[in-house]
Amino acid sequence: MSGAQPEKKRRRNGKAVCALLLATSVFALLRPAQPYAQVTELRGEVSESAILDDQQRKTRQLTPASAQDQTAQAGAATQSTAPAPTYQPASPGAVQDDTAPATGRIFDPPEATDDAFADTPAPVPPRRPSSATQGAADQDEAAETQATAATAATTDDTDTGETDQDATNRRAVTIDSADRQQLDPGAERTEAIEGRDKRAEDDPFAATGIKLGSFVIRPTLEQGVTASSNADSSSEGKPALLSETTLRFNAISDWRENSAVIDGYGTFLRTISGDEVQEARGRVDGTLNVDLDNDLRAIAKLGYEAAPESASSPVVIEGTVEQPVRQTIDGSLAVEKDAGKMRFALTGAVEHDIYGDAKLSTGGTLSQKDRDSTLYTATLRTGYEISPAITPFTEVEIGRRVYDLRVDTNGFERSSTRLGVRAGAELDLGEKLAGEFSAGWLREAIDDDRLPAISGATVNADLRWSPERGTTIGLTGQTIVEGTTTPNESGDILYSGRLTGERKIRANLIGNAALGVDWRDYIGSDGHDLTLSAEAGLTWWLNRYAGLTTRARTEKQTSNLEGRDYTAHSIFVGMTLQP
Repeated sequence: MSGAQPEKKRRRNGKAVCALLLATSVFALLRPAQPYAQVTELRGEVSESAILDDQQRKTRQLTPASAQDQTAQAGAATQSTAPAPTYQPASPGAVQDDTAPATGRIFDPPEATDDAFADTPAPVPPRRPSSATQGAADQDEAAETQATAATAATTDDTDTGETDQDATNRRAVTIDSADRQQLDPGAERTEAIEGRDKRAEDDPFAATGIKLGSFVIRPTLEQGVTASSNADSSSEGKPALLSETTLRFNAISDWRENSAVIDGYGTFLRTISGDEVQEARGRVDGTLNVDLDNDLRAIAKLGYEAAPESASSPVVIEGTVEQPVRQTIDGSLAVEKDAGKMRFALTGAVEHDIYGDAKLSTGGTLSQKDRDSTLYTATLRTGYEISPAITPFTEVEIGRRVYDLRVDTNGFERSSTRLGVRAGAELDLGEKLAGEFSAGWLREAIDDDRLPAISGATVNADLRWSPERGTTIGLTGQTIVEGTTTPNESGDILYSGRLTGERKIRANLIGNAALGVDWRDYIGSDGHDLTLSAEAGLTWWLNRYAGLTTRARTEKQTSNLEGRDYTAHSIFVGMTLQP
């Protein structure tokens, strides 16, 4: 018995200790602690409206304080010794009022007593704020800083109520608000685009042209009648009234870098009354400019012409009714290079002449194949630019003229070797003066020793001068070597010059004039021909598309050779049409 009693006593003591510990734990958990109560209400999600309300409240609290900053600084020393104010939690009810009466509940805090031995609970250590609590605190601090700055900036202009509202809910400006300007009520109304005055055209009667692909084509049709005192320009010519139709066209490319130009004309004559004349003549020329690498420029030209041989031709065919038709095909390719002030150009050219058969008065035909020939030439030009307006140059030309028939019907070998030198200058003064001129010497040595070489001075020019706006004066000159099949004759040198002028009298009235002189020198004899010509005309444009045209021309040739003198006068009246 005595051994069992101590064991039971130990069990009772253990149970009492466990009960005491359990009761103490329950009492500690149920007793309200101030730090715990302070953060209990802040747990969980915080709405945006609650944060905004808190920011507005703090702004209102800080507004009076900002007005008392100087007073607060003056009494800072006194306030430093005053006791700290009682803590006021942000959430009402977080800390229970100490003066509230006891309700008799177990959750009431213990009453304060003077018993020194009363149980004093140990202070609960401050709990580390959660991430949500810390984030809310950071937002409150940032909002407080922004609100304080906004309030200080607007206190001079607005009252306290307006400051609170602007600092917390200021309206944002639009991106383009700085570009917007207030309308001027006194400003005049802007006219419509259709009502504005149109810019005057430089040439209101110029052809607008037709767009075809990458080219702009400007055709012109001229139709009228010509009264001539010498219809075929021969020594035995008779007067006639002719119908004359001329079609001209010009096509220019609109490419960005390179360029192409095509020019052409065609003239058709038919007798209405008088001497029987029926002929057609025309020519087409094309030019292509291409810029290559290494400052190289290529210029290609191609042309075709068909026209009846003039009655004043140096080759006289006896007993013919109609002159043979002459066709000319020519082309050239030039490569130009600029190296500093030096200018270099190398040009290769080919010209082929084809003569048709001549119709005889007896009813037969006479072949002209022994006159068909091809001329090959190569020209090297070297120039030096003295100034942008003047570039002197020299040229050396070599070539070979080859006849289709090595020996003609009279037994002569007429193929020849060509050599020429020239010196001249290029002019470029803009619209005032542009072009070039040259002078030199040319020689063609015929393969047949019985025929003397054709040689003589050469003169070439192509100048355009505009003394004033609306006036253009041109000067052209060329030297041509003409072959022949006449026995014991080598041929001749033809010097041809033209002086032209055009004046825009009014916007719709254009006048033009031309003077011409031709001198033909026969090689191997003292024969020569002198031809003088003059022409004047007017074009009156009724509108952009139609105009009236008239011109008068006179031409006279004198020669020391028998049967080559003639005089011809003509007047043309017609209408010109252009799209």
